[in-house]
Amino acid sequence: MKKKLSPAKNPLPKFKSDQEAGAYFDTHSVGAIWDQLPASAHAKVSPALESKIRESHARAKSPISIRLAPEQIAAAKHIAAAKSVGYQTQLRMWIAEGIRREAKRA
Repeated sequence: MKKKLSPAKNPLPKFKSDQEAGAYFDTHSVGAIWDQLPASAHAKVSPALESKIRESHARAKSPISIRLAPEQIAAAKHIAAAKSVGYQTQLRMWIAEGIRREAKRA
């Protein structure tokens, strides 16, 4: 872990605004002083955001294998391209639609 430098030893100037920092980094590189830069604190995540991230991971998709005829894949790709979506996304939408339709019948 990098040791913390006192503000007087920080090799970067203090910036009054993001625009000033942007202008500085447009013309300067930190490559030569990288090892002299102070370590930053770890970002603290709010409990609400942490919960949302955990829920998102819990809902992650599971990969499956499904065998389709080449002409079915070609047709799905053609239809998906016309709708400006990926063909796998289009296939997932069709599956979800079929599941909803069948669930209503049951």
